[in-house]
Amino acid sequence: MILFKILTSNYILNVTATAWLTAQVLKTIIDFAFTKKLKAERMIGAGGMPSAHSAFVCSLVMATAKQCGYSSPEFAIALVIATVVMYDAMGVRRAAGEQAKVLNKISRELSKGNNEDIIAAKRLKELLGHTPLEVLGGALVGIAVSMLF
Repeated sequence: MILFKILTSNYILNVTATAWLTAQVLKTIIDFAFTKKLKAERMIGAGGMPSAHSAFVCSLVMATAKQCGYSSPEFAIALVIATVVMYDAMGVRRAAGEQAKVLNKISRELSKGNNEDIIAAKRLKELLGHTPLEVLGGALVGIAVSMLF
């Protein structure tokens, strides 16, 4: 119980958790608006609009700036981490998702020939990374949440 009290009394943790949750809820609502299907996986899954990773790290940067100041080492660390996370979301993770789409398509085509190994293969997760617009959307959510706290 003491640990819960400590965690919930931490301003920076509260802001980042709220930004992440807000982005995940928005992502679920946006996905539902486009697909007309409620997918519970969107509440915890990666990829999509807005980027919860970007919301999380941008709120971390802003909350750290508010609490520690722009010239603090903590702010510098938060900013560097945010930059790496957002770059990775648009780069490596997005590329992995694009490769998964191609591999899944190849697998579907090969399975038409009734190849047992291909049919039994696990479908790869395609929604991994983010477009620059999704990252920007997440960053704006994170900034907005931190400004409201």
